[in-house]
Amino acid sequence: MSILKELRERIPKNAEISQVKFEGSELVLYTKSRSFFKNFEKTVKEVVRELKKRIEIRPDLSITMDMEKTKKKIREIVPESAGIVEIYFEPDLGKVIIEVQKPGLVIGKGGETYRRIKNETYWLPKIERAPSIKSDIVVAVRKLLHSEIDYRKKFLNRIGQKINVPQSEEEKRNEWIRISALGGFRQVGRICVLVQTSCSNVMLDCGVDVGSNSYPYLDAPEFDIEKLDAVVATHAHLDHVGYIPYLYENGYVGPLYCTAPTRDLMVLLCLDYIDVCQKEGKPVPYSKKSVEKAVKHSIVLDYGEVLDITRNMRLTFQPAGHLLGSSLVHLHIGEGLHNILYTGDMMFGPTRLFEPAFTDFKRIETIILESTYGSSDDIKPSRRDSEQKLLDVIEKTIKRGGKVLIPSFAVGRAQEIMAILGSGNFDFPVYMEGMLWDATAIHTAYPEYFSKYLQKSIFHYGKNPFLSKNFHRVAPRERNNIIDSAEPCVIIATSGMLIGGPAIEYLKGLAHDKKNTLLFVGYQAEGTPGRRLQKGWREIPIRGGVRTKALKLEMEVDTIEGGLSGHSDRRQLMSYIHKLGCKPERVITNHGESKKCVELARDIHKSFRCETLSPKNLEAIRLK
Repeated sequence: MSILKELRERIPKNAEISQVKFEGSELVLYTKSRSFFKNFEKTVKEVVRELKKRIEIRPDLSITMDMEKTKKKIREIVPESAGIVEIYFEPDLGKVIIEVQKPGLVIGKGGETYRRIKNETYWLPKIERAPSIKSDIVVAVRKLLHSEIDYRKKFLNRIGQKINVPQSEEEKRNEWIRISALGGFRQVGRICVLVQTSCSNVMLDCGVDVGSNSYPYLDAPEFDIEKLDAVVATHAHLDHVGYIPYLYENGYVGPLYCTAPTRDLMVLLCLDYIDVCQKEGKPVPYSKKSVEKAVKHSIVLDYGEVLDITRNMRLTFQPAGHLLGSSLVHLHIGEGLHNILYTGDMMFGPTRLFEPAFTDFKRIETIILESTYGSSDDIKPSRRDSEQKLLDVIEKTIKRGGKVLIPSFAVGRAQEIMAILGSGNFDFPVYMEGMLWDATAIHTAYPEYFSKYLQKSIFHYGKNPFLSKNFHRVAPRERNNIIDSAEPCVIIATSGMLIGGPAIEYLKGLAHDKKNTLLFVGYQAEGTPGRRLQKGWREIPIRGGVRTKALKLEMEVDTIEGGLSGHSDRRQLMSYIHKLGCKPERVITNHGESKKCVELARDIHKSFRCETLSPKNLEAIRLK
């Protein structure tokens, strides 16, 4: 018996079910009974327990309140202080979307306000948080998903049908699992892991190496884009997601699983990557249309939510502590056959923004572990010392009447610096230029992904560090006024390694003055202008129009060494393995220089007495 038919038979006839559909791995029922729509919880809870599937009950359009009356009713029910921005409908899904500044007031104590909206309008409310800082990306993504409702309904139904084809007994008996290293093994950049079983092909991340403009080995014999069942993205840095739109450019029409912030930040960074490639005359691997396709095929999960993504594979995301929406990926394969934990990038330690990486997994046989700081001498200074040094350098520069220029990556490090400065008692202006303001706006749409401490500060005390009055967005035309002003200030601008962007323009204007400070807060790759200045160079070549000129630096140059990084250092990586809720049988290292990957694998083997591997790109490993 098909699961849809079985579901129909388990629901009472008086529920008046008009449709039963798949929506990805979820089952959706549309009801014509107002009483069932209001009071289905007990019945559905029992069915969910028996079928082990998530079920959502939606209203048939025949029972919903008129749309204009519904808008009026919602505004009557919801307190004005909630800050409703917009109310619109997705009739095909029986949903009313309420975009609001304070979602908690729409939910109400114990869900009371939410239930009242649902029970009085007979629409299923969906609440979306309006960013505290206006975000064009968040608006565009939501509009695109809304406009593609009809396509997504068919797409999700197709995915659900595919997932719910049961495995045959022969498939279960002959099941095997292997992974292929398609990128990011014994290197940093172009991360890509292919997980294959007897009936599944799932890709974990698919990134670019921006420095060398190199991509994953998708010409490997193991990979066939037509057989790809799903793509899972851990977080939105380009070395993890920058090549995902290429898959959609070349015929992939399957799902992309990620958190909502990862989806939105991916759009921002991939569109910027296209623009940078075009400006620098580099080949562009995909079009902006393919970035839209990735969004159109995205399925978002919250932390802790369990989802079937293939016939024999179940996915759970947990916090990774690295970046907004960054996730540890837990794959449960078969009926208890094998469990994989893929860390992506993770931070097992305190930061201003996020909780440390999650450890309470019940079963893990294999871990694929990042090794960015995996060698024995990769020990970072304490975060407290690093934050204090940041504040000391700024205070010293401000006191002498100078300006502090902080070149920063747009996503991650910039927001960490803002959280530090926005939580202090400073009266000086902080100017920000480049994509980092857009990335910060996306952060304000998802405060529920922040640490408990920061959430409490925002929700209970109304203190959001990103909304500090000292932060000012700068347009390019305002740049010279800031440089020429006698007022001391801090400037945060992209790019983080001084390869280009507005940071270079500020450097040109500030380099000659000894009162100013150039402060590095992030990793500087070998060969970049930032790395040269860290090494003590006082003169670097700067392109100006057609010619290249030498830029002399009189300003002070300083570095916050590693303590503000979003990656775990060596001690934290070892501590993470130790603190896991279960002991793994096997650890595979990736995302690190060759020496670091090998050294970390060796020392994990010595300390934890488990099998360890440090494969190279294009190697395949059988796990089961």
